[in-house]
Amino acid sequence: MASEQTLEAPQDELLDDGLGLLHRRALTILKRIRDNAIDPETGAKKGPSFPISKAAALVSRTASAIREAERDGRLPARGRTASGHRVQYSLEELDHMREVFGTRPWRSPEDVPAIISVSNFKGGVGKSTIALHLAQHFAIRGYRVLFIDCDSQASSTMMFGYRPDIDLSEEDTLYGHFHNPELLGVRKIIRKTHFFGLDLIPANLKLYNLEYEIAGYLAQNQSFDIIDMIAQAIDDVVDDYDVVVMDPPPALGMVSMAVLQAANAMVIPVPPSVIDFASTVSFIDMARTTMRQLEKLAGRVKPAYNFIRLVGSRVDESKSMQSEILTMMRQVFGGSMISSVLRTSAEIDNASSRMKTVFELDRPVTSHEVHNRCVKYLNEVCLDIEKDVLRTWQSRAGEVA
Repeated sequence: MASEQTLEAPQDELLDDGLGLLHRRALTILKRIRDNAIDPETGAKKGPSFPISKAAALVSRTASAIREAERDGRLPARGRTASGHRVQYSLEELDHMREVFGTRPWRSPEDVPAIISVSNFKGGVGKSTIALHLAQHFAIRGYRVLFIDCDSQASSTMMFGYRPDIDLSEEDTLYGHFHNPELLGVRKIIRKTHFFGLDLIPANLKLYNLEYEIAGYLAQNQSFDIIDMIAQAIDDVVDDYDVVVMDPPPALGMVSMAVLQAANAMVIPVPPSVIDFASTVSFIDMARTTMRQLEKLAGRVKPAYNFIRLVGSRVDESKSMQSEILTMMRQVFGGSMISSVLRTSAEIDNASSRMKTVFELDRPVTSHEVHNRCVKYLNEVCLDIEKDVLRTWQSRAGEVA
């Protein structure tokens, strides 16, 4: 027996050293990617900027109106680059323009903020891709946005320029708020981002412990109030925002249930493949059953969703079977499925490898044609969801056809 233990010990050490070496090397790669994504002058990620024609469209005025406002002093005079081109406009400058022109799209105080969960318990369906681009879309359009990363894998947090398990502690996430709600306060974990108008509650691996701790709390206290943890956190700050976008884990666990309880709208990405579609059907059934059980066993009120929309995601036009499934989905789901779809694009993958979204790219990674087509697909999906949000606001509902 002693000789067996002697033989096993070096194997254990080898395993530990091997995994440790892999982890250190992986962190080196992650740091290299992050360093390439940040501005060397500021040490932070840089937000997008827009030429005057695009800026004019985003603030609902003409380029001539912007130039006139700059001439008469309502807006700061515009500088020129070394090559003589007009300096582009940042998101913060667009917000100032909207203030000057009276075109901010903010909801009325009487309108209920949109709290959107982008949910599916299968990975690889485009959940985080849609959640990130949707949040950035709303910020680009001038809304006040809060993005909450509820996934311990923290891929969305990484896209904001963080190495989640190095740059962030457990007290920087909902995990810290769960343990010290009075001491920390949810406002203390909200971070400004490189996207003006888009704030972040980040995540890291420690958040995974919430799955077990919420379950333990339920067993010990025989109370389901803990499921409202995320809803209560949002309630504390939601008056500051027009839209809240949540990215839950790709699993129907305790944290995902807390997200679904906090949301008043749901977006479900579903690729038109047999496996992904079957998994989404199971997700919908399990979510419905779990909420029904919470309603029955705990006497809870079922969440009221202003809208639930399915989005065809990762659509490959070259695959005939996907086209057939997409057609069937539209026939079956009808108005519950938005008309636009998010097609696969090398531009999304190439942007992600640079720790950026497509909306952050200052130039195409692939080609202008591929880039423009990808932006078009993303904008169509986000605009359809924006219209759903506006329909829920009494002050803006008349603007939507």
